[in-house]
Amino acid sequence: MKVIMANQVTVLGSLNVDTTLRLARMPQPGETLSTENKTSAAGGKGANQAVAAARAGAVTRFIGKVGNDDAGRFMVESLNNDHIDTSAIVTDPAVGTGSAFILLDEAGQNSILVYGGSNQQIKSTEVAAVEAEIAKADFLITQFETPQAATLTAFTIAKQHGVTTILNPAPAAKIDPAILKVTDLVVPNETESAILTGIEVTDVASMDANAKKFQEMGAKNLIITVGSKGAYYSTAAGSGFVPAFKVKAVDTTAAGDTFIGALSSQLKPDLSNIETALVFAQRASSLTVQGLGAMPSIPTYDQVIAASQK
Repeated sequence: MKVIMANQVTVLGSLNVDTTLRLARMPQPGETLSTENKTSAAGGKGANQAVAAARAGAVTRFIGKVGNDDAGRFMVESLNNDHIDTSAIVTDPAVGTGSAFILLDEAGQNSILVYGGSNQQIKSTEVAAVEAEIAKADFLITQFETPQAATLTAFTIAKQHGVTTILNPAPAAKIDPAILKVTDLVVPNETESAILTGIEVTDVASMDANAKKFQEMGAKNLIITVGSKGAYYSTAAGSGFVPAFKVKAVDTTAAGDTFIGALSSQLKPDLSNIETALVFAQRASSLTVQGLGAMPSIPTYDQVIAASQK
């Protein structure tokens, strides 16, 4: 019997303690509303993506930074609980652990405020110091909740070792052109893609135009997530659109992060099975939005497979 080896995924990213405030609706400017419920949980784009990868079966490592505080220790413990290697997480003696405040309305839509904290203190030298961890990976994933200088160092090292790099440009920001030249796959949502290319995402033709623009900028392969509609992909082998699964969303927090983490657990480094991996990622994301909270609602591999068989 052939043994299928699990993907090795390393995430360079953010670690935030999320505080979620549940509201009937979003407040208007100058308005005060009472919250229905307040919860705190482990989160941050990087942490969510790593947990999604690990729960979906990938051997996962994390590169990041926390403060010398209870929140930082809580974040490291949370990753350890999902069997994620946290040996490359550094403690900052002066700056506190990142945090996020999530406003969640009854329709399941959210608005998020993020304090970067120690996430913004990751240095290129600290990334270079864990080159051996990067070299072990099949995929290296990062986002824009940590400094772009650290991303460039990590991706440059990754390419020297034949590691496939995945960039989630969220929150959208002007990208150092050098980063895209060492990015194998860029995964924005439709809003982020439009901000970065200047081309609004409205239909397949506009998605093709976004893909062409990203290619001109240096990133050869693209996935655009389009919320409840699905995901567009463009690679050297072709392009297409994979529809999302229709479910009732309770909380959309971490839907995109689950998508990316789950995708990395199933994708082949040459992207040759991208459609199959996208279907798995969409199914995982559809389960996340049906639960409350970011990390607590991220499904396991078995849960994704079980949902696929219904």
